[in-house]
Amino acid sequence: MAAEEGATAVVDYSLAIVLAASVIGAGFAMGMGALGPGSGLGQATSGAANAVGRNPEAQGKILLTMLVGMAMTESVAIYALVIALVIMYANPLVGIITG
Repeated sequence: MAAEEGATAVVDYSLAIVLAASVIGAGFAMGMGALGPGSGLGQATSGAANAVGRNPEAQGKILLTMLVGMAMTESVAIYALVIALVIMYANPLVGIITG
């Protein structure tokens, strides 16, 4: 019995490591996924403002083209959000590790 009392318990941290890596990966995915669309939206707005300043008669066409371009650019950030949510909440590695 003395040997059983002195034995140390072995703790498996693999689930905690996978969950921590998932949270870090999701944060990194959102950060990197927001950088490109953020700068793209800024450049699109700047270009549209310059174009309207040079040719005010074409404001309707420029606005329509800018809004369509901004919507397509924003979809990249939405894809990054979806990937981050999948990494955090539907991670297949958690099922493999927990058995």
